[in-house]
Amino acid sequence: MPRLTLALLTLALAACSTTPVADAPSQRYDLLVRNGIVYDGSGAAPQRVDVAVRGDRIAALLPAGSEASAARVVDAQGRAVAPGFINVLSWAVDSLIADGRGMSDTRQGVTLEIFGEGWSMGPLNERMKADALKQQGDIRYPIEWTTLGEYLQSLEIRGITPNVASFVGATTVRIHELGEDDVDPTPEQLARMQDLVRAAMAEGALGVGGSLIYPPATFAETPELEALAQAAAESGGGYVAHMRSEADRFLEALDDTIAIARATGQRAEAYHLKAAGEKNWPKMAQAIARIDAARAEGLQVGANMYAYTAGATGLSAALPPWVQAGGHEAMVARLKDAAVRARVLAEMRDPDVEWENLRLLTGSDARLLLIDFRNPALKPLTGRTLAEVARERGTSPEETVLDLIVEDDSRVGAAYFLMSEDNVELGLRQPWVSLGSDAESSAPEGVFLATSTHPRAYGNVARFLGHYVRDRRLMPLEEGVHRLTGLPATNWKLADRGCLRPGCFADIVVFDPATIADHATYAAPQQYATGVDDVFVNGVQVLRDGEHTGATPGRVVRGPGWRGDRAAGGAEGNK
Repeated sequence: MPRLTLALLTLALAACSTTPVADAPSQRYDLLVRNGIVYDGSGAAPQRVDVAVRGDRIAALLPAGSEASAARVVDAQGRAVAPGFINVLSWAVDSLIADGRGMSDTRQGVTLEIFGEGWSMGPLNERMKADALKQQGDIRYPIEWTTLGEYLQSLEIRGITPNVASFVGATTVRIHELGEDDVDPTPEQLARMQDLVRAAMAEGALGVGGSLIYPPATFAETPELEALAQAAAESGGGYVAHMRSEADRFLEALDDTIAIARATGQRAEAYHLKAAGEKNWPKMAQAIARIDAARAEGLQVGANMYAYTAGATGLSAALPPWVQAGGHEAMVARLKDAAVRARVLAEMRDPDVEWENLRLLTGSDARLLLIDFRNPALKPLTGRTLAEVARERGTSPEETVLDLIVEDDSRVGAAYFLMSEDNVELGLRQPWVSLGSDAESSAPEGVFLATSTHPRAYGNVARFLGHYVRDRRLMPLEEGVHRLTGLPATNWKLADRGCLRPGCFADIVVFDPATIADHATYAAPQQYATGVDDVFVNGVQVLRDGEHTGATPGRVVRGPGWRGDRAAGGAEGNK
């Protein structure tokens, strides 16, 4: 069957409402989830049906109270039963190596983590591996893979609870061929970069991911990005980006993203859609209007968000891109040079520079929270604001930023309060917005206690369903579930995921819509969400009555270009 025909058929099936099949009393299943209110992921109204599972697939949807039997029966007791939730922007690439259970997300019902915001765990060369080993923080591990596909497969072999998928990082591909300097690729280098994308697509990447405010990605011009996206589009892959600007040039950056969708004929999406900085808050409505216009034109354009008013990245996001050219070691060496340091400080204080200064966009150094250090001597500063630390040190905020980066020999993790609550709600209301935590999946134990984090790592899904869907009533629950399941699965061509119908993989979450809630705060972020009771991944129970079972049935979920054994797992693009 031609690929286009197959894709259209998949989309058509995903749009169908759930219809219970005839009861077969003689049938015996591996699992029955009874007495639940089933939200099938399509956005259709819920139904009272029983979900029957055989092996790793949904076998049937049976009329409530059917006489079918199973080796294991879960009584949902009137709670919601939904497809497993999809985290479209996950940074669990390291945390799943440290703890394959992915606790903070598993306890929110997440069954698929998607990586690849600009950086991906492959393709790597020996220089990149050496640099990555130097930059490892509290979580340390050997890098025994070279390609993105090998990394994903290594997680499955190691044993993980959630399924995993990834975009190939445009930044990673650039570093592979060009290093970290501010240079443009030659035609020959760009051709090799495209070949790396094609190879990653053949291994199962979903498309190309960009992260354009961070050097060296900052140095990539739009034609370079379009060429990489074109290479992914050859096999049906899309493009997703942390755009070049989310502030003063937000709308221009969005236009570039939309242009790539137009040029490739494939999907393009904005990571964590936001208008950063109070003077830019009115642009959120304008950005939404531009996306709506592009969609009306027939383009596949959308966005994802996290449900918070603060972002999190490094203190290096308060530095000019030029000082970061050449990589971390080159940056630190420059910051130790008095003349360079003086130039950097001047630019950091200038509100009219062309680069995106996240620190100034917060409006106050009391709105910049320090959350992640490598140096044990600096870890006591975790949870303090930049304003507090600068005052105690007796240095200016700008000097304090530079000192901390040099002393920690890292970018230093920080949370930046940039967005308005009104804009968060406005964005979440849009029917084309899916959800991504932009965070790791960890646990309040072991190595994870060495650093802090953003509350989105423990609460993004629960906050969306509890605060915004239930309490704020931004949308009905069936629509909220769709945003977490069927929408991202359809967007990124994830065959038989994000759905509850016969033939879909048995990724299932049972939760209480009346009680699901986040508890993580900026002051105390490492607190589990509550309200999710039972979770199944590929038919295996990983959460029972809110507690992890220890099971690690997670698999690699592959994109439309995968050239592996398509019979494995029974569906194209999945294993």
